[in-house]
Amino acid sequence: MKIDDRKMRPGGSFPYSPSATRHTLTRRVALPAAVAAILASSTAVAFADGIEAGLWKVTTTSVTGGMAGPPRQSSKCLTAEQVKDLPTTFSPIARTINSTCEPMQRSFDGTKLTWHLLCKGQLDMELSGEFDFDSPHHYTGTVQSAASMAGQPMPGSKNTVEGEWVSACPQ
Repeated sequence: MKIDDRKMRPGGSFPYSPSATRHTLTRRVALPAAVAAILASSTAVAFADGIEAGLWKVTTTSVTGGMAGPPRQSSKCLTAEQVKDLPTTFSPIARTINSTCEPMQRSFDGTKLTWHLLCKGQLDMELSGEFDFDSPHHYTGTVQSAASMAGQPMPGSKNTVEGEWVSACPQ
């Protein structure tokens, strides 16, 4: 018998039958389980894709030569193109005068970016960074630098960065 052939009770329900109840219970359990599985997999996909484009609040704390500075806040709009290429967006660009930089060493596994840059010349400089993109709306990072000029060491620095997604970029 097809469902359409059975008579419905007032209020729209079909008469009780053990097989109908078993199927209804199966649907009641299976559907939420399937939806939960889909949401979990889409969350994993979104997480694997990195962070979301939009307006980000960035808080930076610097320690230079052992002296901590006050936290600084800034905002930055990241485009869809920028968040598709996190290694480029969150790595330094070597622009030095009278110094030559080695090719940057960089690795990215989808959630963690590390890089190292070494430059020699009038200014010897070593930069290293590590960023953790722990959700589509949050990341943390550290950037450390050491430098010397004409053989004289300069105070090293460590910057700790935290990014929090705020909203879509203003139009």
